[in-house]
Amino acid sequence: MFDFLIVLNREVIMKNLKFVLMMALIVATVINNSAQTQPTTQTQAPTQTQAPATGAGVIRPPKYPSEIYTKEHASNRRAIPYPYLREADVMWSKRVWRVIDLKEKINYPLYYPNAPIADRKSLFDVLKERGLRDGTISCFNPIDDEFRIEFTRSELEALLSKSDTSMADDPNNPGGAQIQAITKNDVTSAEITKYWIKEDWFFDKQRSVLDVRIIGLLPVVAKKNEGGGDAGGDKPLFWVYFPEIRPALATQDVYMRHNDAERRTLDDIFFKRMFSSYVIKETNVYDRYISEYTSGINALFESERVKDDIFKFEHDLWHF
Repeated sequence: MFDFLIVLNREVIMKNLKFVLMMALIVATVINNSAQTQPTTQTQAPTQTQAPATGAGVIRPPKYPSEIYTKEHASNRRAIPYPYLREADVMWSKRVWRVIDLKEKINYPLYYPNAPIADRKSLFDVLKERGLRDGTISCFNPIDDEFRIEFTRSELEALLSKSDTSMADDPNNPGGAQIQAITKNDVTSAEITKYWIKEDWFFDKQRSVLDVRIIGLLPVVAKKNEGGGDAGGDKPLFWVYFPEIRPALATQDVYMRHNDAERRTLDDIFFKRMFSSYVIKETNVYDRYISEYTSGINALFESERVKDDIFKFEHDLWHF
């Protein structure tokens, strides 16, 4: 009896399977025929060939790659996140303001190239591009380093681009009377002489480390007189909130003098403290800069004293 039922079930299953396969074959045939007989409604527009631009100064995309391999590491990098910090874990902190002098050779990766090239840009070109063209970073008035007075797009354009008028020959009337010509002078990377940074040094007792976080960055140019020469002194441009610009810096390569394959980024320069600087201010009861109470070689000694105090604080925490 059981053998009969098993044979009967097998026959029913085989019949159902044959029916399903036959229906699937019919549906596939119908779909294939309808796809072949469907009229094509899209027409390709005739391609237009444009003559290549000729003449001096025309920049076109490269015909051939300039590298033997595709550099994908830096362009896909992300900024290394800071460790989480609680207020209860900060047992000591000090805020200092520093100056990065771009005339020092160790700081050249922040200054060069003066004009963007295929795989590198200067720090100022990155800030200018993201602040003016993309609008992805906020720029603040240099008179306040607390990031409370933000520049609008028009104010930033007026700050970084100056229009001058001068007398020039009329191109429509050669040899005739001169006319006023308006020339637009943009602030370029070559004009940046220094960077100011505002940073906090702190001791994290949770991790037992003395750490530092950069809070703000400010590019500085030399003051110019009306004749175009140096008038002496510095002219701060704008403050940027450093954690906001880290994602942009993490994707920009910098030059490494000993190995072109070791492509570090602008964010690595700051994260690994690969720059030279001197202190111009520390938190104090008067809220004054070092230059306000001393000058000359004494100002340099005072700057070194601030650095030495931070070093000694960490050193004295441990017994050797």
